[in-house]
Amino acid sequence: MERIVNENESSKETQTSLITGVPDDILNLCLARVPRSHHMAMKCVSRRWRDFISSDDFSDYRNKFDLAESWIYALCHSNTSGRVFLHVLNPSRRSWRRVHEIPPHITLRDGMGFAVLGKRLFLLGGCGWLEDGTDDVYCYDAALNTWLQLLPSLSTKRCFFACETLDGKVMAIGGLGVNSKASQTWDIYDPSTKACISCSDANIVRDIEDSFVMDGKVYVRSGAESSAAVYNGSSGVWERVDDDMSSGWLGPAVVVGDDLYVLDQSFGATLTMWCKETRMWIRIGKLSQLVITQQCRLVCVGSSIFVIGKDCSTVVIDVENVRKTMMNGVMVCSSIPKTWDDNIDVISCNSIAI
Repeated sequence: MERIVNENESSKETQTSLITGVPDDILNLCLARVPRSHHMAMKCVSRRWRDFISSDDFSDYRNKFDLAESWIYALCHSNTSGRVFLHVLNPSRRSWRRVHEIPPHITLRDGMGFAVLGKRLFLLGGCGWLEDGTDDVYCYDAALNTWLQLLPSLSTKRCFFACETLDGKVMAIGGLGVNSKASQTWDIYDPSTKACISCSDANIVRDIEDSFVMDGKVYVRSGAESSAAVYNGSSGVWERVDDDMSSGWLGPAVVVGDDLYVLDQSFGATLTMWCKETRMWIRIGKLSQLVITQQCRLVCVGSSIFVIGKDCSTVVIDVENVRKTMMNGVMVCSSIPKTWDDNIDVISCNSIAI
């Protein structure tokens, strides 16, 4: 009996540390400095290592000490198979690859919401040929590389809606639904409390085409009319955006630091920036027509804007130095080539920092 007790005590002592004799603070600092591309290999050491590398604590530790690396996730639609896939870009390796398959029964859905909180990516709602708007919520954990269906579902079944995150919650805004009033409602989904509430406001614009979050507010733009609306997170109220701002929001938008950038593809592809002080749009420069000519999505990583187009062909704009490297008004950028022969459209993009 005495021998059994000693073995149990030894087992408990082993479980308290990933490496025997190494203090936790030193070990955390060492492991946190390992590049993200090697995390999968570290998970193979043991279950304890796998659980720690995949944990929120490890992700939070890397973010706290500015060691986190952002990878870009693109929700794509294959025009050949008609299915939806998820692809990921590691900016340091400059190559795209397909990640863990999306749950098969939602790969034929269209109009799904796409949002990121921490190390988790959310797919919400959507519709298909044989189903109207849905209220499903799926979560992809980028550290675990696994999918889960979450409960509760959205309060409103909807598709083709704006999806943003604010104050740790996911917002599903407007779109189409079984209820004709869905276009002027929004759901606030809180993964931490597992609660979802539905709200309505007549100021929400219809046929939302683009959205972004800036200064604690959610902005949405209509694709059918030259109007936009803004949601104030502190007051919980929607208001219409002034014409001076909405008139220049003519393409996909992205926030870099505290600045708003828009890629205007009305005639070519011109990058503009919104100046808060003068309330005017400033022209930054044009992208070469040889580089990118189709509709794009924008993602920010650090001080760089990733312009992601058809087949995931990518152009990287360093906004801090772009004015220094212009030639005849054309921005000099680096590019990342597409990696598939398939005919792929990019639906939405986001980044996850781990």
